[in-house]
Amino acid sequence: MNNFFAAPTDVWGDDAVKLTTPGILTVAAVIVLLIAAALAVRRIQSGKASVKLTTKQLVFSAAAIALAVVASMIKLFEMPMGGSVTLLSMLFIVLIANWYGPYVGIMTGIAYGLLQFVMEPIFYTVPQMLTDYPLAFGALGLAGFFYRKKNGLIIGYIAGVLGRFFFSFLSGVFFFASYAWEGWNVAAYSAAYNGSYLAAEAAVTVVLLAIPPVAKAMGYVKRLATT
Repeated sequence: MNNFFAAPTDVWGDDAVKLTTPGILTVAAVIVLLIAAALAVRRIQSGKASVKLTTKQLVFSAAAIALAVVASMIKLFEMPMGGSVTLLSMLFIVLIANWYGPYVGIMTGIAYGLLQFVMEPIFYTVPQMLTDYPLAFGALGLAGFFYRKKNGLIIGYIAGVLGRFFFSFLSGVFFFASYAWEGWNVAAYSAAYNGSYLAAEAAVTVVLLAIPPVAKAMGYVKRLATT
């Protein structure tokens, strides 16, 4: 893989690599394929109903992803080995799942994760990259399993963040164990490290969503996106 898709870099230490131009183009092609896959979805099971992925849904999803990217660049706090408290960036991906269900939510979450990777294409191994980006961000789409429930946005958001935490936790245990704080068990370190920034952003977001005018606005946007 080195010297074609990825080349050595010392940004994260001697073992890290960075995508080359062919590597970035390959990931970009995968993102396009994921979007095409979302377009190819003809039915999303919802009881007995089926929902087509329309141009309107694509536009709303693209707008939400764009807002998520912009929000992710506004970092209120950044951890030394990756991870940060952003301006509600996870919420925008969760919104897609809340609008259109888990299948579209997971696919767009994976695409967003790869987009985040392309923005800073540095990694140690392919399994680490997959865990930290497409799997972790794709897990935000789990929010879609609650999209028809009362308070589904808040419940789904919490479920999505827990899904992302699960994969970030695994990454910390398997790929970043050497960075564990002195005297800390690796699992405890990973849980504390990843839980700190994810919980902080989640807490702010849940409090915001619980404010009646905000909840009403979110309901209005959902009606616009789905009718």
